[in-house]
Amino acid sequence: MEPISTALLAALAGGAGGELGRQAWAWLGALARTPFRRSAGDSPDAPEPGSGEAELAGLEETPDDPARAHALSTALAVRAALDAQFRAELQRWHEQAKQAPTGGGDVHNTIGNGTFSAPVLQGRDFTGISFTSPHPPPDTPGTGAPSTRG
Repeated sequence: MEPISTALLAALAGGAGGELGRQAWAWLGALARTPFRRSAGDSPDAPEPGSGEAELAGLEETPDDPARAHALSTALAVRAALDAQFRAELQRWHEQAKQAPTGGGDVHNTIGNGTFSAPVLQGRDFTGISFTSPHPPPDTPGTGAPSTRG
């Protein structure tokens, strides 16, 4: 499982992502509150890792603190390493949370000084987009002018 990005955690804690971001943050809170499940091979004397709840609350209190975001990411990674069911649920959460538009700032798109023979997409935070475009039509023989066929 890839580590949970501290930037994603901080953005969600700070309220980014609109409704999708709020839902992702609430889901992570519920996930952190689930009881720790030991694997069959674990030693009963092994210390139980933190749930991540304290780190979650700390980041929610100060979402612009990178140390708190790192602490939460680390707590989640440790717990995921020791609890297979938590790891699977955290992976599912992570895939959904990455869909929240957490980028900040204004978007300034400019197109100029060029000829474009394919669609141009302007915006921010695109995922899963694909499109195809036919090649431009060949020149009409003898005229040097492009064909008007579509």
